[in-house]
Amino acid sequence: MPEALRTAWLSNIRLHPIKGLDPVSVPEARIGPNGGLQLDRVWVLFGVDGRWINGKNNPAIHRIRAEYDPQVSRVTLSAPGPSGERGPAKLAFPADVERAAEWFSEYFGLRVIVRHVPEGAPDDGLAPGPTIVSTASLQAACDLFPDIELNEMRERFRTTLEIDGVPAFWEDQLFGEDENYVVRFRVGEVMFEGSNPCARCPVPPRHPRSGEALSGFQKKFTDMRRALLPDFSPRARFDHFYRMAVNTRVPSAEEGKRLRVGDALVL
Repeated sequence: MPEALRTAWLSNIRLHPIKGLDPVSVPEARIGPNGGLQLDRVWVLFGVDGRWINGKNNPAIHRIRAEYDPQVSRVTLSAPGPSGERGPAKLAFPADVERAAEWFSEYFGLRVIVRHVPEGAPDDGLAPGPTIVSTASLQAACDLFPDIELNEMRERFRTTLEIDGVPAFWEDQLFGEDENYVVRFRVGEVMFEGSNPCARCPVPPRHPRSGEALSGFQKKFTDMRRALLPDFSPRARFDHFYRMAVNTRVPSAEEGKRLRVGDALVL
């Protein structure tokens, strides 16, 4: 077995319980009903027009802070207001959607509906499993921008599972040459199907705490991604190179199984 396959391991699990808001790192997580992680992206903010309110369409969301207790059973929301820090809201999670809606409505200055979606609300409905990236890939992005530290880059790209022990973009081998071919692999006790390289959105160029956009981020990242594409990467899957991380599917039989930091990834 190649050395990389023996040493790939799960180094970080990051839930984003409220879609568009801060992550929380956890030592373990279970697979939920749609193949994602339980408690990942299970609160979703909507406007009255039925559209999501998230970082793609409302940069003001970046200024909101969400802090969770260790069990992810409570969340404290806070944000700067016109006269300083807006009063924090301490809410039961995920039950307290009505009070959450009131707080978000006051912050955004428009009516916000908060829905609890137990199966999660991934961006890729065809591949709703956890997204996977390597620490080395994130570090390669940091090397382009010396002022961005690794944890900030994690927050910019908002990936769920991070693997270590492998070189940059090693994860490109977790998807196939075309959309009809999936790569099957295991992380700990959970079976995955790699689907496609994740297309990125307007969020990574923005500072995750302020929303301020970094000029030239997308072009610089795209040029790097093209230049460093590994020989084994299925080039046909890159209609553009503003892509990083792997979208996945998880078979329904895996629901309830547990992922733990330290689990090996085995092809």
